[in-house]
Amino acid sequence: MGESEIRSFHDLRVYQRGYQLALEVHKMARTLPAPEKYELGAQLRRAAVSIPANIAEGYGRKNSQAEFKHFLRNALGSSNEMQVLVQLAIDLGYWTDVEMVNQYNELGKQIYSLIQVWK
Repeated sequence: MGESEIRSFHDLRVYQRGYQLALEVHKMARTLPAPEKYELGAQLRRAAVSIPANIAEGYGRKNSQAEFKHFLRNALGSSNEMQVLVQLAIDLGYWTDVEMVNQYNELGKQIYSLIQVWK
C-alpha cells in the first residue's frame, strides 16, 4: 500500500497487526493465574495496547515526520517489551505459544521498516 492510499492509521498494516495481537494478548492474559493477572497480565496488556495506540497517535501527527517517527519508535520499544514479557510468561509455564514471541519480533521489524521509509 503506497503512502497515497493511506487515508487513516487504520490503513497501516503495522497498526492492523498490532491491534490484532493486542486482542490476542488480552484473551491470553485471562488465562494467567490469579496473582499474575494483576501483575504480569497488566503489564502485558499495557504494552500490547501501547503499540497500536502509539501508531494511531503518531499518525495524527504525520505532518511532522519527526513526531510520527517518535511515536513509531515508542511502538517499536513496546514491541520489544512484548517479546520479553511473552517469553517470561512462557518460561514461567503460564503460556506455551512461542509463536507469539515471533509475531512480536516480526511486527517490530515491520515498524522499523516503516520508520526507515516514511517521508
